[in-house]
Amino acid sequence: MRNKGADARHHRLIYLLNVAQRRLQRWMAARPENEVTPAQAGLLFILGKQDGVLMGEAGAALDMGPAGISGLVDRTEAAKLIERRADREDGRAWRIWLTPKGRTALAQAKAGAAEVNAALTDGFSAAEIEIVARWLISIQDKFPRSSETRHSDD
Repeated sequence: MRNKGADARHHRLIYLLNVAQRRLQRWMAARPENEVTPAQAGLLFILGKQDGVLMGEAGAALDMGPAGISGLVDRTEAAKLIERRADREDGRAWRIWLTPKGRTALAQAKAGAAEVNAALTDGFSAAEIEIVARWLISIQDKFPRSSETRHSDD
């Protein structure tokens, strides 16, 4: 079902999405118990699933370009949450690994994410959350990174 009528314009979706994202980022960054930034938590989550990923793979998973992932890895390594090692097969490539401190921070980030997700979904049914999640995922397909090709049902 597609909503191409005038009703869609009245929701101010771009504005609402941007304001929600900024408020959530500020709220998460201001929490004193957060030892890592939201971006660092995202990197830790990726490494929690597959430790030792290539920096480029982590960047792609986080929707970041080479400069963005490089800076994030630099900051996260400086915090001693990860370590960077040269790839054994390609000396030009770097793999990133969790440190013991990073594993502790990952566990804290997971607990914090569960708390935030509970707050975000409070007052909504599982069916409503599924629709919101589907809509947010569809944005990634409708507006891909510049290096990707747009997929369309049309």
